[in-house]
Amino acid sequence: MVGASFSGEGNGSSRKRQLSTTLLDPDSLHCPICFELLTIPIFQCDNGHLACSSCCPKLRNKCPACALPIGHIRCRAMETVLESVFVPCRNAKLGCTKNFSYGNELAHEKECAFSLCSCPVQDCNYAASYEHLYVHYKCNHGQICPLNLFSAGISFTAKMNISDKISMQTEYRMRLLFAVQCFREPYGVYVTVNCIAPSAPEVGEFSYHLSYTVDGHTMTYEAPKMKMVLEVSFQTPKEKFMLIPDSSLRGDVLEMKLCIRKLKKE
Repeated sequence: MVGASFSGEGNGSSRKRQLSTTLLDPDSLHCPICFELLTIPIFQCDNGHLACSSCCPKLRNKCPACALPIGHIRCRAMETVLESVFVPCRNAKLGCTKNFSYGNELAHEKECAFSLCSCPVQDCNYAASYEHLYVHYKCNHGQICPLNLFSAGISFTAKMNISDKISMQTEYRMRLLFAVQCFREPYGVYVTVNCIAPSAPEVGEFSYHLSYTVDGHTMTYEAPKMKMVLEVSFQTPKEKFMLIPDSSLRGDVLEMKLCIRKLKKE
């Protein structure tokens, strides 16, 4: 459903009107065939049935509703509607107040600071904004799963049991959760570090340096840009990890040096 409000003032026979349109039901402007967002150009058959430009060739330019030709006549009225509609962020109920011209909201939602982040504790179904997630973890899991404090830009010791699979870290000045994860495989242990937060300007970006020393030999891994995730994965990573060979492990305890830095805005 589309809501509209009019404003204007009369002047003789002419009357200027300004139309402000907000989309209340985003599904109403989806292609009725593929159910994807309608984009310009939009086509119609002689009976007024719509199809997006991607569907017309797949339909061999034959309307699935009435079998009339489709793909040659533009639906200018619907194209005008698309250009005038503004869509609220899907995280509006969580506090986001931004509206976007139709079709441009997806780019924002990828970096919306109010995006839902899932609790990293397995079997916990809590999800909220990254700030609320921090409070939830600290209050509900902090005693069982300690939250280790660090200072950005300063190297610290990250010690964990490989069998625990995950260790949570937090910068004491930022309400952010950082997950240090290890994945044991027959030939060694994969180690990754991720920030549980959206890729939002309000959050910022991070890099990290990870090192592991055994018998006087040190192996290092440098990530110029840390991965931002809304939910941690417990699947062995295929990229962006440090591999510690099985021959370099000493029992179940893994003791590493980690330095997380906040990148400066360009």
